[in-house]
Amino acid sequence: MTQPHFPTHLLQFSVRDYELDLQGIVNNSVYFNYLEHARHCFLDEKGVNFAQLYEDGIAAMVIKSELEYKSSLKSGDHFEVETFIEKQGRFKVIFHQNIRRVGEEKLVLKAKITAACIDIHTKKPVEVDW
Repeated sequence: MTQPHFPTHLLQFSVRDYELDLQGIVNNSVYFNYLEHARHCFLDEKGVNFAQLYEDGIAAMVIKSELEYKSSLKSGDHFEVETFIEKQGRFKVIFHQNIRRVGEEKLVLKAKITAACIDIHTKKPVEVDW
């Protein structure tokens, strides 16, 4: 396992009924929202704000998503998203994220999200220091 660039960040959520599919479980696409919100909170805590990056002419974007669904969340479940990052070269950052029900060790989801930044004017990669 790669060492985290920053200490692990934990963010807690509760499943809302409108996030469920016909089977009564969280729709697979909703997990992307949980993960994205957790990444933004993680970076915000480290002084990196996506909106400010864009105002500064830098677009931060996901370039690859790998999600492994291990079990399902249901209505009312309380869960947490664990996030840490590692650098990959000068221009990419990999967010490692795990979702677990609060108080449980068993994984609900394991994700590896690769992100990169580009200068919005030149379209060239920008080195990140997160």
